[in-house]
Amino acid sequence: MQCYLSHSPLKNYRSEFLYTPPSWFAPLNWFEVFDNANPVEIDLGCGDGSFLVARASRYPERNFLGVERLLGRARKVDRKAQRLGLRNVRALRIESSYAVNYLFPSGSVAVYHIYFPDPWPKKRHHKRRLIQNEFLAALGRSLVPRGEVRLATDHAQYFAAIREAFGATGGWEEFAPTPPEPEEMTDFEREFVAQGKPVFRVGYRLVAQA
Repeated sequence: MQCYLSHSPLKNYRSEFLYTPPSWFAPLNWFEVFDNANPVEIDLGCGDGSFLVARASRYPERNFLGVERLLGRARKVDRKAQRLGLRNVRALRIESSYAVNYLFPSGSVAVYHIYFPDPWPKKRHHKRRLIQNEFLAALGRSLVPRGEVRLATDHAQYFAAIREAFGATGGWEEFAPTPPEPEEMTDFEREFVAQGKPVFRVGYRLVAQA
């Protein structure tokens, strides 16, 4: 079992917002992460944290964890959270699939945000896509009852594949999520909107525990 951390170590970089768990091989304790028992929302592949910090600012009664593999982006989240004094934000530097499968406790996550994951457009690369049957099972296991997964992509074919995967898995109720406020747009979405590209959105609510 591997954590899939990227090559730059965190040992010389310390911050209360850039969280390092006591073990990379055991589920997190949310109270230890945030010092409270508020509902947890997770932004998988949070990039520079534009969406994460905007939403955390809007909902101070909820906790927000950004998962990001690249150290440079994780540090941007850290700096933004520090600058805004957001006590309800943490960043975790690790691969999203590993975190969902091994680090998030069962029945503990209120909402997953998955915005503009790599579509891996070539057919031979589809197996690398984040949204796969096993991953959906892990999402369902870690969500609270009626917990949600909210997704967005600019890639029409990947969007169709996402809907097909959730539909085939079962136990999910599809809904139309509310578009983000302008300040909650990710850096990718701002770029796509500026280019006039369509953005496809869909949400799923857990109706049967995985």
